[in-house]
Amino acid sequence: MSVIEMKVPSPGESISEVEIAEWLVSDGDYVEKDQTIAEVDSDKATLELPAEAAGTITLKAEEGDTVEVGQVVCLIDTSAEAPKKEKKEASKKEEKKEEKSESKEEKKESSTSEEKKETTSKPDPGPSEKTYASGVASPAASKIMKENNVSSNQVNGTGKDGRVTKQDVVSAMAAGFDTSATAGWGGTRDKEPKKMSMLRRKVAERLVSVKNEMAMLTTFNEVDMKPIMDLRTKYKKAFADHHETNLGFMSFFTKAVTEALNHFPAVNAQIEGKDMIMHNYADIGIAVSSPKGLMVPVVRNAEQMTLAEIEREIKRLAIKARDGKITPDEMAGGTFTITNGGVFGSMMSTPIINPPQSAILGMHNIVERPVAIDGKVEIRPMMYLALSYDHRIIDGKESVSFLVKVKEMLENPERMIFGGKDPYEVLLGLQ
Repeated sequence: MSVIEMKVPSPGESISEVEIAEWLVSDGDYVEKDQTIAEVDSDKATLELPAEAAGTITLKAEEGDTVEVGQVVCLIDTSAEAPKKEKKEASKKEEKKEEKSESKEEKKESSTSEEKKETTSKPDPGPSEKTYASGVASPAASKIMKENNVSSNQVNGTGKDGRVTKQDVVSAMAAGFDTSATAGWGGTRDKEPKKMSMLRRKVAERLVSVKNEMAMLTTFNEVDMKPIMDLRTKYKKAFADHHETNLGFMSFFTKAVTEALNHFPAVNAQIEGKDMIMHNYADIGIAVSSPKGLMVPVVRNAEQMTLAEIEREIKRLAIKARDGKITPDEMAGGTFTITNGGVFGSMMSTPIINPPQSAILGMHNIVERPVAIDGKVEIRPMMYLALSYDHRIIDGKESVSFLVKVKEMLENPERMIFGGKDPYEVLLGLQ
């Protein structure tokens, strides 16, 4: 008998313990090598735990347990034989035959009903009934559905034999649901306790510490988005064809922020003890929504990137965050953060600083409003910007000037090409 002890790997620096969020297998199951057997929560991200070898598993920790890095959480008996697949394959063939026969009968019934033109019609079965008789969902998918109150008939399974996968649930949530088809509130006075994940508890602690430890203020401005929108409309297709990625708003904001940080380095600084740490680079955190909540992956050295490179990196990180595959290293550090509440319809808010950073820029929704342009009233797509900053190291003049610089470059996107300088002055040799 050969047994392997599976220990909790280190998710990253400064992380000493994790929490067993969910076991994806049961005690005594046979697992394959590299099969995901559990999801563990750290204070920075949710990670998957793959099996180190094939064999029969014995669980040594329960869901919700807090375990230290390096602690044994399960045993795998590698001498155990894999279960025979003949019976399973035969049963699957029988299930497929039954599904085919059922579908043929349904077609016959529908054709006869059309010929007879009956007034009553059979209701269209839900996605789970169409694809898989029992509507089975994977453990990871079931957890996300439970956390977000998603019912099985709202998700169309694309896995093997119609199995609902984690990605199916995430995609369905991203596409949105028809709320008229849901049952809504139950009308009872019941209450249900729900344990906060380690990630959510850590976020709560950090947010409270920001309010207690920082002298946080927020300054506002507005930006006319017409120049950016016109530029995207004109070059959107050519950009996508040439760079194989879409041209979004976030790359413009990231580029404008990096140029403004170059002019006002204190906004890019951090307090460390009695020192103010200045950064000669811009690692920009981009807040993205995921099934686990808000996450902030970091775009490294954004000041050196082109718009296309920024778009590709943001897309890569956003997909990993959405799929729950983002690593703590990809969210560690960061010198400045951008958050976009506008995608959820926010008109104005005061974003909370992501410590130990000293500032964060909040984007909001674009609304057409009447504004004065050269003495005339015009309808323009306007966006409110909010900069929350730590007043201990950033003065009001610096914060306001920083936000004005971001506004100037967004309203004059050609300045991003010339490092924030007026292209005409560069052409005339005045700068």
